[in-house]
Amino acid sequence: MCEARTMNTKTAFLYLFIASVTLSALIGIGVILFGSFGDLEIRVLLTTLTITLTSIFGLACGAYLERKNVQLPVAGIILSVISALLWLIVIWRHGTPSESYIKTTMTLSILAYASSHLSLLSLARVEEKFAWIRPAAHFLIWSLAGFAIFILWAEPNDYELVSRVMGVLAILVAVVTLVTPVFHKLSAVETDADIDAEIAQLKLKIQELERRKAKQPPQ
Repeated sequence: MCEARTMNTKTAFLYLFIASVTLSALIGIGVILFGSFGDLEIRVLLTTLTITLTSIFGLACGAYLERKNVQLPVAGIILSVISALLWLIVIWRHGTPSESYIKTTMTLSILAYASSHLSLLSLARVEEKFAWIRPAAHFLIWSLAGFAIFILWAEPNDYELVSRVMGVLAILVAVVTLVTPVFHKLSAVETDADIDAEIAQLKLKIQELERRKAKQPPQ
């Protein structure tokens, strides 16, 4: 039942992703061919881009949801959907929304990004000697997200210090993002699914050997 819900979630976000990318491509082709890019086309394009990002976040969270780890991916999906709805209101409403509304929407978007990013990295299976990469990824990604939210709301005046801290955190996040799949590749962690697959292969091999034995003439 849980696996069916997970597959339905992934399928829904996958279809959303395909539809939004297709629509964006059609709009782009229409602009190139006919040279018309008015207010409606801009709103539709921004809508499809919003849905595309939401679908990417949802796919990352949905993949991790298969591991029976519920809190992080579910939070990421909820945050992604809510932030997308808030952005759609910004896109389609007439007039400029309040500053607090924009900041709240951006805050939820940052949290959705952090949750989906960590969900994607958490798919990696690493040996115990590489296990430190998981808490390091959580610390750095949440630090980057938290600092971005702090800048958004506090609006500090020391731009040089802010840019330096943000740059360092961004580089460190990029490092753990690149290193995690490398550690996954270097690790040889077997899961229940891997063992079941190997058992199934061995059963097939045994059946094949039994058939070959049955065809052998008696000695």
